[in-house]
Amino acid sequence: MSHASASKKQLTARVRRIIGQLEGVERALDEGVECEKVLHLVSGARGAMNGLTEEVLADFVREHVAAPRLSNDARQAAADELIAIIRRYSK
Repeated sequence: MSHASASKKQLTARVRRIIGQLEGVERALDEGVECEKVLHLVSGARGAMNGLTEEVLADFVREHVAAPRLSNDARQAAADELIAIIRRYSK
């Protein structure tokens, strides 16, 4: 079971909103909207992606690091994986 399965509906809704935002960026580019407005739209989409990333990371921590049912070895492995994920995405 995916660590995001508990909040799948909310995450899917976020993804759909992000898709809508990116379609808005595409329309703005196609219509020749001013650069400032395009940058504003891109910034909004980036913020939404960052929010989605934060939610998925939080779900990961709750399910794979902090869950009481996990053994110490499982927690350590998940913590190591989380550190690798953070390093990969913080570049």
